[in-house]
Amino acid sequence: MRFLLFLISFILYQIPIQAQEDFLAKQYFNDGNYEKAVIFYENLVKKNPRRTDYSEGLVACYQQLERYTDTETFLLKKINETYAFPTFYIELGYNYTLQDQSQQSTTYYNKALQKIEENPNFGYSIGYRFQKYALLDYAIQAYTRAMELKPDLNYDFQLARIYGEQGNIEKMYQAYLNLIVDGRTSRSNILRSIDDFISEEPSNPNNILLRKVLLKNAQKNPDIVWNELLSWLFVQQKQYGSAFNQEKAIYKRTESSSMDRLNSLGQIALEEKDYESATSIFEFIVENSNVPVTRLNAELNLIDIELVETNNKKLDNVERQFKELVNEYGNQSRTLQLQIAYANFLTFKRENPQPAISMLKKSLELPMGRTVKAYVKLALGDILVFDQKFNQALIYFTQVQKSLKNDVLGQDARFKVAQTSFYKGDFDWALTQLKVLRSSTSQLIANDAMQLSLLISDNSLEDSTQTALKKYARADLLAYQNKNEEAIDALEDILQNHKGEKIEDEALLKQAELLEAKKAYSDAEFNYKKIVEFYADGILADDAHFALGELYRTKMDDSEKAKEHYEKILYNYQDSYYFPKARKHFRRLRGDAIN
Repeated sequence: MRFLLFLISFILYQIPIQAQEDFLAKQYFNDGNYEKAVIFYENLVKKNPRRTDYSEGLVACYQQLERYTDTETFLLKKINETYAFPTFYIELGYNYTLQDQSQQSTTYYNKALQKIEENPNFGYSIGYRFQKYALLDYAIQAYTRAMELKPDLNYDFQLARIYGEQGNIEKMYQAYLNLIVDGRTSRSNILRSIDDFISEEPSNPNNILLRKVLLKNAQKNPDIVWNELLSWLFVQQKQYGSAFNQEKAIYKRTESSSMDRLNSLGQIALEEKDYESATSIFEFIVENSNVPVTRLNAELNLIDIELVETNNKKLDNVERQFKELVNEYGNQSRTLQLQIAYANFLTFKRENPQPAISMLKKSLELPMGRTVKAYVKLALGDILVFDQKFNQALIYFTQVQKSLKNDVLGQDARFKVAQTSFYKGDFDWALTQLKVLRSSTSQLIANDAMQLSLLISDNSLEDSTQTALKKYARADLLAYQNKNEEAIDALEDILQNHKGEKIEDEALLKQAELLEAKKAYSDAEFNYKKIVEFYADGILADDAHFALGELYRTKMDDSEKAKEHYEKILYNYQDSYYFPKARKHFRRLRGDAIN
């Protein structure tokens, strides 16, 4: 305590007297010691009569002490000075409000507004002071009148906030939209503010109101900005077909030939599994783009959509498309995405890795940057793993890891080294790599690394022969090779012959994921429920709860059960990787508006 007093005394000794008084006045005020604060503020005002912050501090102290008469006397004197700042009228009016003298307060509030007629530049300080005291109607008058008198001023942001507080959503939207049209504020910031008031539901009253305001503005002033904003709204509502109509209108009305906006929309629709809208968008790009690479990417996206549900006829058709694309674009540095996509198709869909390996090795001979080369090597390594040529795959992964040490691609390569070592049964080397990755800058990589690391370490301690772990590694490799039925059978062997061992929950989870992929939802549900029932304290409990939530929400149409499992994560697994997604889905199922 003595040291603290000494330290404060030492600091105060080092700064001028006025600065000391300023510091102590604020400190006492913040501590609620208004009797001491008022002494310092009175002294500061006396020495600096034109410092408004000191005068306001003194007024605040008087009012906290309910010395309303002293406040009135002081402020009457201030407003009669030659250069009286107009906010003192508001302070005086508010002083009367505190005493329930509404007629007097109204008089001085109006006098403050009158000062804007004399000088519109006072609009901000007067409006802001009214806002401070929650006198929102007066604040609106101040901002609006200042803008009328001096059009260069813009207080739409302040007005939007006030209208939002008042619940006048339509006026709030219009004020925000004015800012976008004027280009005075970042569009992304404004859209974030609007996003707080809408939801994914098109039937939400606020969504309907925003659409109405946008259409009304578009009729008054047919500017492209309204198409862009309508497209944004439709995307928030997951109405990608409607957004596409707006984006087509934008594309046709602009001289630019850029397909960036359409491509971004197509990617969003694809991620959200709206394959019908995504197909329409990418077909439009193919038909209208003059840029070969853009057109190629759209064609590859269309192939991805076609491969969502496959049969032999579709696979034959897709292979024919790939061959046609290779004939059209050739093997060039700027079209490597085609070679990688074709190689992955041959390997993971046709189970024919040899021509894929040859193709990518040939592509590596092309001139390309370090990052692009890393992508090709990672793709080649993945295919070599599929072909169980683990040592060759490790060479390529290690090259990328060393080439891009501090890059996410380098961390991804290190994880692939660990995963490949796991598949080949070299568990010690896999653990060495995984320990580094647990602090990865990528949360996804760090989470995957932690899971695999714990799988290996837990099951190595329990079983020195690592029999069950080797079986699991084999099952995991089969799943990687898309041999799902074989993988399910291999995991069943673990579940039957290694009951009670630590690996059981891992086997249950992996098998459930594979069962879900083959649409055996009831069987998957059974596995997930076994994990949450018998391994509630295990590291996979949050995975199982989230998987059940997703299963009930997206496949089994049982929102109440989904909500229960998301809620479990919110209350019991707050450090879970799935926590943000679980919270978002839970709030949406509960009926909250989601940003």
